[in-house]
This record gives sequence, C-alpha cells and structure tokens, in this order.
Amino acid sequence: MIVLALVASGSDVLTESHDPAHERFLTAADTILARIPASSESSGGGAQRLTYTYESWLFHYLSQDGLTYLCCADHESGRRLPFALLSEVQKEFLATFDAPLLDSPAPSDFHPFDSKLTQLLKRFNDAPDSDPVKAAQAELAGVKDIMTKNIEQILNRGETLEFLMNRTDNAAQHSMAFRRRAVGVRRNMWWKNVKIMLLAAMFALVLISAIALSIYNPFR
Repeated sequence: MIVLALVASGSDVLTESHDPAHERFLTAADTILARIPASSESSGGGAQRLTYTYESWLFHYLSQDGLTYLCCADHESGRRLPFALLSEVQKEFLATFDAPLLDSPAPSDFHPFDSKLTQLLKRFNDAPDSDPVKAAQAELAGVKDIMTKNIEQILNRGETLEFLMNRTDNAAQHSMAFRRRAVGVRRNMWWKNVKIMLLAAMFALVLISAIALSIYNPFR
C-alpha cells in the first residue's frame, strides 16, 4: 500500500496527498527532502532514484531537474509499483504545469494537483494489475540505478526524526523498568529474609526462655 505521495522543489512541498492514518510520515518526508542533493550534483542531471528503508516502510524518491517526486509504501508493495507511480506523477505534473511556472515554483500554485495525486494513489493501490499501471511499470523494467539505504543514514550525528519511534529511548525505558522491578524484587526478598530472621530469633528466644525456666524453676 502506498500511503503518501508528493512533489517538491528542494525542501518545499508543492503538492501532496496522504492517507490520514499515516500523517506522521510527512515529518519523515520533510527530513528526507532536506537532505536530497540537487539532481545535477548526484547523477549528472539525469534522474536520481533512491529508496530509504525503515522497519516495514519504504520511502522512494525520484529527483530530476530540480523537482523531487516522493512516496511512502509498505514492503509488500515492492519497488517497481511505487517507482511506476512516481514516474506517472512526474509525467502528469510536467504535463499540467508550464516550464515558466516551474522555474519559480510557489506551493500555492500547485494545490489543484493534490486531487490528481489522490486519484493516482487510488489507482495504483486499488488496481495494481490494470493496464495503465502495468504500462507504467514496464517503463521501469530497464532501470538499474535504484539504490537502497537505511533511513538512518540520512541523519547527521545528534539528529533525530520525530516520526520514528526512538529505539534507544524505548530500550532505556525498558531497562529502567526492569531495574525498578529488580529493585522491588530484591527489596521484597530482603524484607522476607528479615521477617524470617526475626521469627527465628523470637522462636530461639522463647525456646531458650522455656529451657531456662525448666532448669532454674524456683518453685520446683
């Protein structure tokens, strides 16, 4: 399932559509966009295709001529279907807007394309075996330059993605909870040992008193 699609100029999102249940991925998209090099810097002006992975989700993007087409999909969608969607988005987007507008893009100029993105998402999700989708996939059959990286590789030291569940924090919380439970268990065991020792001491004292009384009973 493809849950997010957008078109951006640099780090500025021009148009986007997403499943409301996965809105948190918009933060990830912003972070990825901020770290995508200009297409002219990375691939000699040709299309740059790359996939970032995070758990069961994949962030795919196609970058060319100053524009980035990005989508987020689950692992089950593979890579051909999402990149076929991105190619279709690129084709529709460039056919809709004139070159002068793209030279100085302003997000407000492209909002009408949001509904088109929604339609494309629905088509590729609901009918992945339809002829238009298959045709888009066939265009990618010869593409060999799709790279895959872990999403954490785009982060600089000390940075975090807010949308990601921080594994380190979770591990620390679990460790702290475990330590608290361990301390509680040790405290309970200590009290049990103290109680047993007190009972043993009281029993010994009573036993010694009874023996002493039986030996030195003045009324015998």
